[in-house]
Amino acid sequence: MTPALPLAVLGLVDAAFSGFRAYAGRDARIRKHRANLRAALRGLAVGAVLLLVPALASVLLLLTAADPARAYATLAAGGLGYLLPLTGYAAAVLLSLAAYFLLPFRASTLAMVVGLGPLTLLRPPAVAVACLAALLNGGLPSLLVGALAAAAALSVEPVVHRRWYR
Repeated sequence: MTPALPLAVLGLVDAAFSGFRAYAGRDARIRKHRANLRAALRGLAVGAVLLLVPALASVLLLLTAADPARAYATLAAGGLGYLLPLTGYAAAVLLSLAAYFLLPFRASTLAMVVGLGPLTLLRPPAVAVACLAALLNGGLPSLLVGALAAAAALSVEPVVHRRWYR
């Protein structure tokens, strides 16, 4: 199984959330669904462009490899290693979001403070663990692609913030 599609989906969803986070707290209006959606779409667009970098690096590694089948297997193993820690992190975020949306007001506020707040701060360490797992599973080529993907994912929010919400 190639982990490219789940990693791409995870990266794009993360980019949309990063766009939302770049906008969050900037507007005091009560009804801001349209602005939230626009911010998420901006994050998605920026993330899609930035995530082309690790995709192109993977393609270049495969095109320049002496043994493309072995290089593909190495990148797939590294991608799977990269995916596993991020899947656990994403599950924790989804659980916190479900609690936020499904619980009564006080409990949902607690879910945001106890879950989503700390998870936002744990995002860079989770990505670093994913890079380490890519290195352990696939070696240096996988680390290269993983580090480029990490840089892309962690750059979405600052780029969106600087471009639209300074």
